[in-house]
Amino acid sequence: MQDRGRNRATRRNRLMKRTLSEVSSGRVAGVGNARVAGVVACLPSRVVTNEVFGDRFGAGVAEVTRMTGVVRRHWVDETTTASDLCCAAGERLLGGLNWEAASVDAILFISQTPDYRLPATAPILQTRLGLRTNIIAFDVNLGCSAYPYGLWLAMMMVESGAARRVLLAVGDTSSRVVDPNDRATALLFGDCGTVTAIERADDGEDAYFILGSDGRGACNLIIPKGGFRSKVPESPNDPEKLFMDGGEIFAFTLKAVPPLVADTVAAAQRTIADYDGFLFHQANTFMIKHLMKKSKLPPEKVPINIDRFGNTSSATIPLLLADEMASGLREREMRLAMFGFGVGYSWASASLSMGPLACVETMQL
Repeated sequence: MQDRGRNRATRRNRLMKRTLSEVSSGRVAGVGNARVAGVVACLPSRVVTNEVFGDRFGAGVAEVTRMTGVVRRHWVDETTTASDLCCAAGERLLGGLNWEAASVDAILFISQTPDYRLPATAPILQTRLGLRTNIIAFDVNLGCSAYPYGLWLAMMMVESGAARRVLLAVGDTSSRVVDPNDRATALLFGDCGTVTAIERADDGEDAYFILGSDGRGACNLIIPKGGFRSKVPESPNDPEKLFMDGGEIFAFTLKAVPPLVADTVAAAQRTIADYDGFLFHQANTFMIKHLMKKSKLPPEKVPINIDRFGNTSSATIPLLLADEMASGLREREMRLAMFGFGVGYSWASASLSMGPLACVETMQL
């Protein structure tokens, strides 16, 4: 009994030492005893190319394309939701990992385009995937920073003993909320749903996260109307559609993200050379290349796929894993750093190793 008590105290002290710290870019959290087992991304089958926008925006299409890098994107139809994409991805992932549905202890759904204002979407996914009723299921409302935040939550659940296996569903259907007459957003966003499997692993290195936010920038990327705030911020567009102040978002990103990169590498006690990849939220190509240069990262370690998929909001980083990084993750262990930033303002990073993965792929619905 005394030995068990000492072991529990040692684990608590180790956890507190890892989690109770802070740097200029946010709170630092270290998590152990958890690993990513697989990732599946699901895209709508409908591909929308830039030619579609020619009559509406004329020469403006080429101007936006030069900045964003988006050439095509996948959009859902009027009846498909982010949870539909995540459900298909989850079914593929469970089969690819040979996981029984009954072995899953928790499901998290992170999105800003849920099925309903209420109820939460996670319990709906729980039922559709055939998971047990006595499990943890809840939603989180985050966009661009969703994936690092979600990994932190899921891994903390595993480390705490609340769950041994967790499904992290992350996705958005931003095409349903963009203003079709606003070229800045109509040309930028694509749709995607992803599911990541996290499970208990008593060996392997710890993962490190940095988490931060600044609500002073909330009005710069917002859907003003549709919630319960009676007085909504002014918007030059339809207040029920997405408004984005691109200049303010760009300024925030250039100020917040380079220190986040440096702090993340330092928190993990690594160097840039130790990493196989630096995965940035796919905000736009110009921004990513600027961040890469400012952070002094080698271009070959910074994958970009926004040209083919657009900015898929919460799903951009797991889509990178299931697309650009898939072949490497199938074959070997890779040390990766991830950076999500944007709406909120909210930002988060992760430094962790994953692979080889039994299931990592991109599919279409």
